[in-house]
Amino acid sequence: MESPRHYRWIDLHVDLVRHRVSRGETELDVQGLSFQLLACLLRHGIDVVSFDTLMAEVWAPAVVNEETVTQRVKLLRQSLGDDGRSPRYIRSVRGRGYQLCEPAVALDALVPQETVTRESARRRWLWIVPVIVVGAAALAVGWHAHRTPTLAAPGPQQELLQRASYYAGIGQRDNNERAAALYQQLLAIDSTSVAAKVGLSRAYSARVCLYNFPYEWTRQAQDLAQAALRDAPNDATAWSALAYAHDCRGEMQPAIDAYEKAVALDPNDDASRSSAAYLYQERGQLADALRSNLAMRDPTARVRYRDVQIAREMDLLGFHDAAEGRFRKSFQLNPDNVFSNIAWPQHLYLQGRFAEAQAALDEAMARHTPHVGLYQLAGELALVRGDRAAALAAFRQAAALRPQMSMPTTLVALYQDQAPDPAWLEARITDMRKQLGQGMGYPSDQLELAMLQLAHGQRADALTTLSRAVDAGYSDQAYLQVSPLLKSLSAEPVYAQAIDSISRRVAAQRAQVLAAPWRPADLAAPSP
Repeated sequence: MESPRHYRWIDLHVDLVRHRVSRGETELDVQGLSFQLLACLLRHGIDVVSFDTLMAEVWAPAVVNEETVTQRVKLLRQSLGDDGRSPRYIRSVRGRGYQLCEPAVALDALVPQETVTRESARRRWLWIVPVIVVGAAALAVGWHAHRTPTLAAPGPQQELLQRASYYAGIGQRDNNERAAALYQQLLAIDSTSVAAKVGLSRAYSARVCLYNFPYEWTRQAQDLAQAALRDAPNDATAWSALAYAHDCRGEMQPAIDAYEKAVALDPNDDASRSSAAYLYQERGQLADALRSNLAMRDPTARVRYRDVQIAREMDLLGFHDAAEGRFRKSFQLNPDNVFSNIAWPQHLYLQGRFAEAQAALDEAMARHTPHVGLYQLAGELALVRGDRAAALAAFRQAAALRPQMSMPTTLVALYQDQAPDPAWLEARITDMRKQLGQGMGYPSDQLELAMLQLAHGQRADALTTLSRAVDAGYSDQAYLQVSPLLKSLSAEPVYAQAIDSISRRVAAQRAQVLAAPWRPADLAAPSP
C-alpha cells in the first residue's frame, strides 16, 4: 500500500509531496531538516520515536548526536508556534525521544484518486539544485527547485536523479559528495543527461564555495555547465550552473550575465534572481539588490539565506534596526547555517559593539560551522583589543581552512612576528593588480591590495586603490570606520573622502528605497 502523502494534523495540513505545511491559508516556514523531522514523526503516528530512530531516518548517513536532534525539534516547534513547556504538537518523552501530541489523519483516501494522481504527476519530479552566492562576505546561498512534470513511473535513471537532488538539497559536505557521486553514476549510464551535468556542475562549484576544495573544481563545473548548454542552449538551470561556477571564482560580470540569462529564460527562478542580487550588492547597487530580493515570484520561495541577504542590504542602506531584527532572528533559528553564524556577529562588530560581537562569535564558533569569515572576524576583534598573537592565531586558522584563498594568506604574512619579505610583497601586489585588471574579484578585493601596498610602503598607491574600490561600488563605510586592518590610513583626507563618497551614494539609494512602492513595511527613516 502506498504511503500517505497528505495529512490533516490538529489545525495543520501537511503535504509530503510539495514539502509544505499550512494552517488555513497561511503557509508555515517548515523546510529542510525540520520538514524531514516532521515527516518522520508523522510516519510513526503517535508512537514514541527514539533519538536513534530519528537520527537514522532523518540525518543518516550523516553522523549527529542527541543535541542536534533536540535543537532541530526546537526549531520545528518554533516554526509551528509550539511551546515545549506546554506542547500542542510535539511532546518530549524524557530519556526516550519525541512523539506527536495528537494523531494525524491521512487525507489521501479522502481525495478523489484522479485529483491525487494529477497533483502527484505535476510534482513528482521535484528536484533541487544548489545556487550559492559567494564573495568576500559570502552571505547568501539559494537552492533552486525545478519541476519536470511527467506521468511515467520513475525508472532507474530518474531514481538516481531524485536521490542525487535529495542529497544536494540537504547540504553539508558529505551529502554534497554523495550527490556528486550519484550524478557521476547517472552520467556513466547516460552521458547526454542535461540534468546530471547541471547537478554535477553545481556539486563541483559547491565544493569550492562551501567546502574549501581547490578552485580548480570550478573549471570542471564550468565545463559541465557549458556542455549542458551545448545540448540545451535555453535551459535556465544550465545557465544558472554556469553563473555559479563563475561566481565561485570571483568572476562577477560573467556570473551576473549568466544569472540574468537564467532569470530571463525562467522568470520563476528566484534563486538565480537572489544570486544576481547579491552581486548587485557587491558592486554598490544596493537598491537594485534589495528590490530583486523582494521581487520573488513565488511567495513561498525557499531560497536559503535570502533573509540574511536582505538584512545585509538593509544594513548597508542604513536601516540598521530593521536589519538587526532579521540578523538576530536568523542567528537564533538557524544554528547550522554558517552564513547566519557569520552575519550576526559581523553586524554587531560593524556597529562598534565589540563585546556583544565577541559573545556572538563565541556562540557561532561553538556551533561547529567553520568558515574563513568567522576566523577573520575573530582576528579583527583580537586586533581591536590589542591581542596581536590571538589575531595571528585566528588568521592562521583561516589560512589552514582555505589555503587557496588569498586574504587569509595575506593576513598571516602581515601580522606574523617578522615583517614580510619585500620581494614577496612586490610579487603579490603585481599578481593582484593583474587579476583585478582582468576583471577577477569583487570591489572588496581591492582592500587586500591596499593592505599589501601599505605594508610595502606604497601609501599613496594604497589610498588610490581604496578610491578605486569605492568607485567600483564598495559600499561598507562602517567597515572602513571600524576595521583595524586599514586604520593607519584613516587620518588621510583621501580616506575620509572615500567614506564620504560611499555615504552620498548610499543616501541617494536609501531615499530611492523609501520612496519606492515596493518598500518593505518595516523600513522607516534610517537609524541615526
